[in-house]
Amino acid sequence: MKIIGRLLKWLWYHRNYFIIVITPLVLLPLPLIIPTPEARCGYAIILMALYWCTECMPLAVTALLPIVLFPMMGIMKAGAVSIEYLKDSNMLFIGGLLVAIAVEKWNLHKRIALRVLLLVGVRPALLMMGFMFVSAFLSMWISNTATTAMMLPIAQAVLEQLKATEARADERDFQAAAEDNQAFELEISQTKQENKGEKQMDTKAQLEHTVYENEWSPESLQESKRKAMEEKYDLLTKGMSLSVCYSASIGGTATLTGTTPNIILKGQMDKLFPGNGDVINFASWFGFAFPNMVLMLVLTFIWLQFMFLGFNLKLSFGCGGRNDRDKEAYMVMKQEYNKLGRMKFAEWAVLTIFVLLVALWFTREPGFIDGWATVLFNKEGDFVSDGTVAILMSMLFFIVPSRMPTCRGYGQDDAGKRVNTLPTLLNWDVVHERMPWNIILLLGGGFALAAGSEESGLSMWLGESLAPLEKIPPFAIAILLSLLVATFTECSSNTATTTLFLPILASMSRAIKIHPLYVMIPCTIAASLAFMLPVATPPNAIAFSFGKLKVIDMVKAGFILNIIGILTVNLGINTWGYAMFDMGNLPHWFNTTQNATHSNP
Repeated sequence: MKIIGRLLKWLWYHRNYFIIVITPLVLLPLPLIIPTPEARCGYAIILMALYWCTECMPLAVTALLPIVLFPMMGIMKAGAVSIEYLKDSNMLFIGGLLVAIAVEKWNLHKRIALRVLLLVGVRPALLMMGFMFVSAFLSMWISNTATTAMMLPIAQAVLEQLKATEARADERDFQAAAEDNQAFELEISQTKQENKGEKQMDTKAQLEHTVYENEWSPESLQESKRKAMEEKYDLLTKGMSLSVCYSASIGGTATLTGTTPNIILKGQMDKLFPGNGDVINFASWFGFAFPNMVLMLVLTFIWLQFMFLGFNLKLSFGCGGRNDRDKEAYMVMKQEYNKLGRMKFAEWAVLTIFVLLVALWFTREPGFIDGWATVLFNKEGDFVSDGTVAILMSMLFFIVPSRMPTCRGYGQDDAGKRVNTLPTLLNWDVVHERMPWNIILLLGGGFALAAGSEESGLSMWLGESLAPLEKIPPFAIAILLSLLVATFTECSSNTATTTLFLPILASMSRAIKIHPLYVMIPCTIAASLAFMLPVATPPNAIAFSFGKLKVIDMVKAGFILNIIGILTVNLGINTWGYAMFDMGNLPHWFNTTQNATHSNP
């Protein structure tokens, strides 16, 4: 048995090598028995899907497989595959990340977070609401992981101060009660002395008397109060940790650059439906996703409030003025804010560029009127995109200085030498260190898969195979697919999940003749609803390590939130989204790719 146990352990530790070698061999009969381009492309996609799900290789390395497999299998030329790895959507993503890096470098996100929390207050429900609002807002612009990593230490410091203050207050109450009870205890001892010569109580009566005295002694009361306080703050810590990581994931869905699946949707739409009139841009996505995010955030707050704080509104929200405990916890946040000092020139510069970028994104192509890009540049075609604006504004971080010019130098470098060159808001060393280059390769791998599916005819074959789904009501299809994607993303990267599913959904929409966005938008947002497991997303893992959580805590809270998220996004796509994207009519660009795709024998 020991030998078998060791062998199983050895196999487990080396499982990645076996998966990498054995999986291609097991799948090899598919292209050999069915020697068609569709089967060869299917072989590559299934192989990549299994590699992505098992993470036997880094996700970004797996994303490079189309560069090897597609040319060797005769699906696409190497040059055509390589071009897919740096599309306009990647430029939009890079621009958004550069803005996020600048905001993080100059601590602008921390200043915004603490300022809002100081306005909200420190009562439990208000504190949770404040942390959720701030986390959601920040994750719209910077990464969900960075938001969670910044907010959780602040939440922990505030909760520890609240707990310490309450413990000190209970200690003072206990001492005051003990002084009041001294006279009563003296009277009891005198009574015992008087009754010393009388008949002793029987054993049972003595035991009951002793238990009664111990049960109502001040020490036992203090101990029970301490345990109750520990339980309360354990629940509050769990609730606060989950509220931060969940709201970071929810907030990322509100903007096109907030999370990777949103960017993948835009890229896949542009690839699979050329000539779509830029139907998914920053403004149109925000118009649909922001109300959905707010609705989801409110329902999430209500559920977490019920699960961890209860519905005692008086205790949770507080009434009247602030007590000493609230004031001391408030001072913790105030001290953290004061450590940041006054706003520096660099922070004002980053804030100005950020606001200007968002304004240009919203006004580029608002939809109800001609935007500035249409008037100035796009009269004869879509020359200027959201990616153009993102790169233009992010380049300013490498041009605008981080402080006002002076003749006295700009401090000292690591070697202790005086710096005479005016530093800019960002330099390439900082960008190189913080830029998640692997995500850019992942995006490219997804676009290459979509291109291979179209070139090989696999997309058309999938569409024809899914034609029987036309008999099912569209709203039921959208809900079922959202559930499938939300379940899949719990154990797989949301980037890989979106990359695999969106081309299939596009083919299905052609086959059953419904608007592609009717199923693609809900599934894109569902890919960000990884709430149930610590390993599902980095924010979940950070919260799990911070919040004294058990897996069952996350499963119980996350399961309901998955249902809430799926219902809200499907509500949105059938109400305001239905009107925004004109879901009732098939768009003129609907069959563009299908007609252009050459079929292979």
